[in-house]
Amino acid sequence: MKLNQFVKLLVVFCLTYTASTWAAQEARPMQDNAAVEAQVQRLSTELRCLVCQNQTLADSHAELAEDLKQEIREMAAKGMTDQAIIDYLVERYGDFVRYRPPLKASTVLLWVGPFALLLAGGFGLFLKLRGRQKMNAEAPLSEEEARKVNELLNKES
Repeated sequence: MKLNQFVKLLVVFCLTYTASTWAAQEARPMQDNAAVEAQVQRLSTELRCLVCQNQTLADSHAELAEDLKQEIREMAAKGMTDQAIIDYLVERYGDFVRYRPPLKASTVLLWVGPFALLLAGGFGLFLKLRGRQKMNAEAPLSEEEARKVNELLNKES
C-alpha cells in the first residue's frame, strides 16, 4: 500500500515539474540603461502588433512583437527619438503599425465612421418609434362602428 502511494506521489511530482518547465519562457533582454527600457515600454504601448492586430506590442506575446520590441530597443540604444523610431516603423509597415492612426484623408473613415453609424442608428430608432406612435393613435369610430360596438355592449348586459 505504501509503495502505491509513493508511486502516485512521484507521478504527481513529475507532472508538476515538467509542466513548470514547459511554461517557462526565455527572459526578455533588458538594457542596462533604464531610460532606453522606459522608451521601449512607452513606444510599445503606442504601436500595434502586426500579427495580433488588436493588441499593442506591449500586450502581445507573438514572436514578431518580440522582434519589433527588440528592434525598437536597438534603435533607442542608438539614441533615436520616439518620433524617429515611429517614422521608421510607419515608413516600413505603414500607418497600420500605429495603434492610434493619425487623422488624415485615408483614415478619416476610421475616426468618423463609428459616430456616423451611431447617429444613423439613433435616427432610425427615432423614425421607428415615431411611426409606432402614429399606428397606436386612436382614430375616431365611424357611425357604423359605433353602432356595432353599442350593439355588442348591449347584448352582454
